[in-house]
Amino acid sequence: MTLFKKILVIFFIGILSSSFVCSYAKTKSTGEIAGKVIGISDGDTLTVLDANHQQFKVRLAGIDCPESSQSFGNRAKRTLSEKVFSQNVKIETRDKDVFGRILGIVKIGDEDINEYLILQGVAWHFKKYAHNQPAEEAERYSKAEQIARQNKRGLWIQENPIPPWEFRAQAKHKDKN
Repeated sequence: MTLFKKILVIFFIGILSSSFVCSYAKTKSTGEIAGKVIGISDGDTLTVLDANHQQFKVRLAGIDCPESSQSFGNRAKRTLSEKVFSQNVKIETRDKDVFGRILGIVKIGDEDINEYLILQGVAWHFKKYAHNQPAEEAERYSKAEQIARQNKRGLWIQENPIPPWEFRAQAKHKDKN
C-alpha cells in the first residue's frame, strides 16, 4: 500500500470514529437539572428555578409545538402550563440550541412531559432532529404522534395542520419580500 493510501485510510478511520463518538454523545444526557417551573414561554419552552435560585431556560428536546400566532399555539402553551407550572421537575439535559437555551427532556416523576405533549396533540415529534435522540425515545415520540393523529387529538382535528418549522419558513419568506 502506498503512503498516500495509508494516510487516506487513517483519515477515513478518524472521520468514522469521530462521527460515531459525536453521534453517541448527542444522544447521551449531559446532566440533570431539578427545580420548580416558574415560567412558560410557549408550548415547548419553560423556565426552571433550581435550589440555588439559578434560572434555566429550557427548550423541550425532540418536539416542536405550533407558534403562538399559529392554530393550537396558545393551546400548546396552556397544556404545558397546566401540566408543569409550579411543579418540581427534572430536566435530562441534552445540549444547547442556537439561542443558548438548554435542550432537555422534562419529567415529573417518570412521566416524560415532551412525549405527553405529543400525545395530547399539541406537538409534533421533531423528526428533523430524531438522529440526536436515543433510538428508543425517537421511536416512542414517533408512535405518540401516530396515536394522536389516529385519534384526532388537538391539532390533528385539522385536515392539514402546518408544522411549525414550515410556518416559520413561510413567515421568514414573507419578511424578505
